[in-house]
Amino acid sequence: MHTKTHSLTEGPLGKQILTFSLPLILSNVLQVLFNMADVAVVGRFCGPRELGAVGSTSIMVALFTGILMGMGSAVNVLVAQFVGAKSRKDVEETVHTSAILCLLTGIVILIIGLLFARPLLELLNTKDELIDGATLYLHIYFWGMPAMAIYNFGNGVLSAVGDTKRPLYFLTTAGVINVILNLFFVLVLGMSVDGVAFATIISQYISAILILISLFRSSGIHALHLSALRLTSSKAKRILLLGIPAGMQNAIFQMANLFIQAGVNSFDATMVEGNSAAANSDALVYDVMAAFYTACSSFMGQNFGAGKKDRVIKSFLISLAYSFGIGAIMGCSLVVFGRNFLSIFTTEPEVIEAGMHRLTVMGLSYGISAFMDCPIAACRGLGKSVIPTMIVIMGSCVFRIIWVYTIFAYFHTILSLYLLYVFSWSITAIAELIYFVHIYKQQMAGIRPAIPITEG
Repeated sequence: MHTKTHSLTEGPLGKQILTFSLPLILSNVLQVLFNMADVAVVGRFCGPRELGAVGSTSIMVALFTGILMGMGSAVNVLVAQFVGAKSRKDVEETVHTSAILCLLTGIVILIIGLLFARPLLELLNTKDELIDGATLYLHIYFWGMPAMAIYNFGNGVLSAVGDTKRPLYFLTTAGVINVILNLFFVLVLGMSVDGVAFATIISQYISAILILISLFRSSGIHALHLSALRLTSSKAKRILLLGIPAGMQNAIFQMANLFIQAGVNSFDATMVEGNSAAANSDALVYDVMAAFYTACSSFMGQNFGAGKKDRVIKSFLISLAYSFGIGAIMGCSLVVFGRNFLSIFTTEPEVIEAGMHRLTVMGLSYGISAFMDCPIAACRGLGKSVIPTMIVIMGSCVFRIIWVYTIFAYFHTILSLYLLYVFSWSITAIAELIYFVHIYKQQMAGIRPAIPITEG
């Protein structure tokens, strides 16, 4: 198997970024659909209690997987920078150090999950009738964390060298196997939440093995070699400085969402159900937009490493335009066809009407989030992660909590709750854009113009 290193420093950027992002979009959409399939199997064939047990773990799962995704994004940025700089030694050290660090992170999360799953569920006020099933699900699910860590590492490396198709193939294979195993364990073997959890971790290990095989058999400078696996302190420090803030940002977002959910829960059951149905659109839209953020980091990282100032800023602007455009198109489509979308999850007219409150506000606002998230990705592409994370925590987490206890507490309408999204995105976007402009000028002043390289 040969994994080619694709240069992101030459050619038409608009076409390249779109071509790079399309497999990522498909990967992200498939992941959302596979997750929905997991929920559907539990809900249709096990029952409402089992569905509630799996659903009550979502915040914890998102919290810890967010940390692994943060590490993967750090790997992506550093490898892309060194590939752009054509520094074989730095690429090799980063790849092999990252493999060890990501695996260790996955093992640490596994241990934390096994030890503290039930106490954390109790802390989240999980209902008594659901906590046993939720604990069982998590105790099995967390055994897949080392595999998830390896997949995110490999995905970060391959994306950094311009290969986004191979991770799509691996994810598709693992996802199809996951759905088949879900049905086999639940329908044939009569298992419940444990069956869904086992199906998930088996598919995770399959995707991890496939991506490792690809890296070990690659002939590129990003290839893995057992003999070269060692921690390089300088690379480990840079990975952690980028990865930990990114992971913590994902985790803190989940904590802030608890306060929003508490606000939703203050309304009647119909509104809560409508919110739950409409919230399914979030992952779909966010994950499609996120593909362009990954492209932004990868292209800016390679071109920054290559010293190509003009392509660095163009990579940001094109990625921002794409992410805003797709967010606006998908959001407006949800407003127009919202009732059809909600009918997938419920047949109750009252619940659909309640869900439209959220879909209308969110649908008209999704595009604005690009002006927050794309500058964050751009800053990471330039090697900066701590300050953007602090800004987004203050603007999109702390601000939301304050809003819930002030604006929402005063008006106590569902509109006053949902509007916190667009206001928090707007405020955070302004701060992130200001910081990005500052960092861009600072980083560009420190590099020389790229020297054309004659190939052949």
